[in-house]
Amino acid sequence: MLPSSSAPPPETPAGPPRRRHRAAWTGLALGLILAVLAAGAYRLYRAPGPLAASRTVVVPAGTTAHVAEALAETGVIHSPRLFTLAALATARAGPLHAAELRFPAQASFATVLSILRTAPPVEHRLTIPEGLTAQQIAKILARAPALTGPTDIPAEGWVLPSTYDYLYGTTRAAIIARAHAALIHRLTALWDARAANLPLSTPAQALILASIVERETAIPSERPRIAAVFLNRLKLGMKLQSDPTVIYAASSGAGELPHPLTSADLAIDDPYNTYRINGLPPGPIDAPGIAAITAVLHPIPSTDLYFVADGLGGHAFAHTLAGQERNIAAWQLRIHAESRHTAPER
Repeated sequence: MLPSSSAPPPETPAGPPRRRHRAAWTGLALGLILAVLAAGAYRLYRAPGPLAASRTVVVPAGTTAHVAEALAETGVIHSPRLFTLAALATARAGPLHAAELRFPAQASFATVLSILRTAPPVEHRLTIPEGLTAQQIAKILARAPALTGPTDIPAEGWVLPSTYDYLYGTTRAAIIARAHAALIHRLTALWDARAANLPLSTPAQALILASIVERETAIPSERPRIAAVFLNRLKLGMKLQSDPTVIYAASSGAGELPHPLTSADLAIDDPYNTYRINGLPPGPIDAPGIAAITAVLHPIPSTDLYFVADGLGGHAFAHTLAGQERNIAAWQLRIHAESRHTAPER
């Protein structure tokens, strides 16, 4: 029987079997090659880097290639080209940030890129201790390597002693401005809550007296009592006769002398010499802390008018000159006894 004219024609062969097999093997080989390359790239992406120890690096602004060169120069990565490729391949994760960043030892490409994209910048700290003069504070600012800009001497006493956090590249002027603003804020609040009947008319006068109290004692419990002595003297119109003010005057504001105070120092003609002037000096002699300011604005109830070192690290207080002279005699006796006790044998 003849085939019907409506029957479909026979299928045309796709090609010789050898050609089909070759194409299949080629696809398989390419897949295997790509898989091997991907596995190798992943291992390289996660492999430990060359950094021997944790290190802080200032990452510059610029292109990815520029960042890669900087990281290679500081030993964080070994190949700028491979790192650039890794950064481009993972670009969807976010941009790279320019900042001072800390990289751990043997940081991989993955770790380095994560730090560049998400890690916070390194924070530095600068501490201004209580009782430092403006000249001494300027030296601290000058020695801070992460700060930039000129080191201007701040206004004497008008910065708040504290610890300030900052980032690399912050200017020294910015730190001074922050410390000044902090002082104004705290001084204003303390002044508003001051005790009644103080012989002080402005917050600036409180700051001046606090700077003297700060230098007179390092014992916290003595500050309100020493403040009371000076406030009592101000009420009576007596000279303050504070040695630290003489040291400030004789040292031209440095706050330190290379020798003990002498009678010539006490006689120096200077507006900061409270052995010669009446009332407060024209400005602070250092940067007082909050405790000293609080002591001035909240002194203890006292009628004391005098105090002198007791030879034991603190002070002896007196209401009368006779009591002061007895305390001085006791101090001299103690010093003399100690010198005899420690004198070398002959």
